[in-house]
Amino acid sequence: MSPNDQQEAPGLIAAHAQYVKGAAVGAIGNLTGAQAWTSSGEHDKSAGIDAMKQASANRDPATSGYGKVEEMAGKMTGCEGMESEGAQSKKQ
Repeated sequence: MSPNDQQEAPGLIAAHAQYVKGAAVGAIGNLTGAQAWTSSGEHDKSAGIDAMKQASANRDPATSGYGKVEEMAGKMTGCEGMESEGAQSKKQ
C-alpha cells in the first residue's frame, strides 16, 4: 500500500464543485423563499469548505498545483485559496 492510498482525501476540484453547487442552491432558496433549499445550500457550502481544507492540508502547490487553470477557477468562483495556490504552482 503506497502512502497515497493510506487515506482517500476528497479532491480539491470536487470540493470546489460542491461549494459552488451549495451557493447556487442557496441562492435559489433565497430567491424563492424555500427554506429547505436555503438550508441545503448552506449545508453543501459548509461541507465543500471542510473538504477543501482536508484536500489542501498536505498539498504542496509547487508540486501538485494546476497552475493557470486553478488560478482562473479560483478567480471565477471567488476562492482566494485556489487562486493563490494556482498562482504559486504557475511560477514553478
